[in-house]
Amino acid sequence: MDGRKRYSSDSERDPDPSPKRPRHSDLPAPAAHSTHPQPAMHSSGATSNGNGHAHDGATADADALPPLSLSILGVEPLDEFIREVADFIHYQISSRPQDLNGLVEVEAKVGVLRDRDTGQRLQLPVLVETILQPNSIDLRFESNMSPKQHQHYNKLLNNLKTTPSSAHPSSTLAYQHLHLVDSFYAPDGGRGEKIRVTRDEKTGEVRACVRKIRLADLNIYSPKRAADWRISVNLEVPGASARPSLLSFCVPSVQ
Repeated sequence: MDGRKRYSSDSERDPDPSPKRPRHSDLPAPAAHSTHPQPAMHSSGATSNGNGHAHDGATADADALPPLSLSILGVEPLDEFIREVADFIHYQISSRPQDLNGLVEVEAKVGVLRDRDTGQRLQLPVLVETILQPNSIDLRFESNMSPKQHQHYNKLLNNLKTTPSSAHPSSTLAYQHLHLVDSFYAPDGGRGEKIRVTRDEKTGEVRACVRKIRLADLNIYSPKRAADWRISVNLEVPGASARPSLLSFCVPSVQ
C-alpha cells in the first residue's frame, strides 16, 4: 500500500499555511442566558501551555502513562555495534592457540587512525562512529596522547575510584598506578610477536618477561571525535624462549 495514502502531514494538506496566532483560551464562552456563576480555576504550581490548559510536568497524569514498548514487535532492538565488538573478542579468545600456556590480554587504546601513504588522519564517508573491517584499509594506529590528555584520564580514573557511583554497583573499580618501564624486542623469526621486558622504574629490577603474540585488532573510526580507538586481543606467554639472547634479562621470570 502506498504510504502516502495512509499518512498525511500538515504540509501536504496546506502547502502554504498562513501564520496562526496563538490561542490564549479554549474555554467555551458562557451562554448568554446562563445566570449561574462559572466555577473558579485554581492552580497550585501549574503552568499554562499557551492554550489555556494548566499542566504540571510532575503530575500524576504523566505518571499514569503506560511504559513505552521495546519496539513494535515487543522485542528489544539489537545493538549491532556492541554485538560486533563482543563477537570479535569472544572469537579471538576461543580460537587462540591452545598449545601456548599464556594469558589473554584485551586492550582498548585511544589514538588516531592514519593513512599509511599520506600520514593524515583517515577520512571515510561515514557520519557516525564505525567499526572497520579488519585488514580492509592500509592504515596505522597512532596511540600517542598529549600530557594534557593523560592528565584528564588520570583525573577521571581517580574520581571513579574515590567517588561512589551507582553506575557500577555490582563491579568495583580498581586500578594501580605502577612505575614500570617496558622494553620491546623482536623475536627470532616470529611475525606479529614481541618480547616485553618489564622493569621497575626506580630499581631496574625485572618484574616480568613475556612473549606477546598479537591475535587481532579491531579499529573504530570516530569522525565526530578528536580521536579514534582500537581493541587489541593479545596472548602473553611467560619466558623468552623465542629469543635465547634475552634469557639473561628474564632469569627472574623463567620457570
